[in-house]
Amino acid sequence: MPNPIPKANPKAIIDHDQLFKTLLKEYFREFVEAFLPSSAGYLDPGALEFLDKELFSAPVPGEKRHADLVVKANFKDQPTCFLLHVEPESARRRRRGEFARRMFDYFALLTREYRLPVYPVALLSYDKPRNLEADTFRVAFPDRTVLEFRILVIQLNRLDWRAYLRHDNPAAAALMAKMGFTPAERVEVKKECLRMIARLRYDREKTRFLTAFVDTYLKLNATEFTRLTAELEQLPRKERKVTMELTTSWKEEGIQIGLQQGLQKGLRQGGYKLVLHLLTRRVGTLSKRLQSAVLKLPEEQLERLAEVAHEFEQPRDVTRWLREHTPAESKAQ
Repeated sequence: MPNPIPKANPKAIIDHDQLFKTLLKEYFREFVEAFLPSSAGYLDPGALEFLDKELFSAPVPGEKRHADLVVKANFKDQPTCFLLHVEPESARRRRRGEFARRMFDYFALLTREYRLPVYPVALLSYDKPRNLEADTFRVAFPDRTVLEFRILVIQLNRLDWRAYLRHDNPAAAALMAKMGFTPAERVEVKKECLRMIARLRYDREKTRFLTAFVDTYLKLNATEFTRLTAELEQLPRKERKVTMELTTSWKEEGIQIGLQQGLQKGLRQGGYKLVLHLLTRRVGTLSKRLQSAVLKLPEEQLERLAEVAHEFEQPRDVTRWLREHTPAESKAQ
């Protein structure tokens, strides 16, 4: 699975539309189930084809049009097909109705190219404004309406994230991070996103992508992260363990808030102190011998220890991990 999410870098430029496209391609069936439930009733989920030809010659010479996601689908129990065109949009168009008109251009090009019915969907992920986006492009004269083209608008900042907690769905788990919620609800939303991803029990690569997607759009500050950690600690033991194993969330937020800053400024300052703090919270006070062993770890091993700290329950768990993972040269020091 491609992972277009860049490594932690405040200067990195994220291609938001491409990021959404990757999510939709990987979990298109689940996206339809969560956000297009009426379409899910007649769409055959086992016959989806992503069309590679996404560049179309526009009527204007030299101009190209790029439709973000075009899926050829079958009607259930029927030999006929149709196209689902989903267009992610992360920036608000300047003029009201401009997006609907652009969707009509794609509709016309796709219809001409494939001679199939086209179902147009706009997935809007911008934060502001929250007023309803226009869903209609109309051409009308005083005596008649020539065209009334309507698209289905999924405007995430107007959706209630609580409505998507009923069923575990990877597309919903990721997109909840862009839905409408108050600043006071940020930690709660993040927690529920992570809990849902954990319940899905995907492999490490898929889990990392989903949690990284959520981290990209719902990154907590230090105070919020501390509150999140405390709330995760209150979950039942089995759920707590699985949820806190979400490497991206633990490392990208908890570690980056303190560990990476410490590692960059001096390994034996902030980074080591944070890891010792994490271990103490999990297993209680560490002996001086264990503290000394942690302080001798090279940077790479320290990061690995931080990632698995939530798995420990007693000091002997730390001792066992150090025995199995400490490089020979560190033991000899």
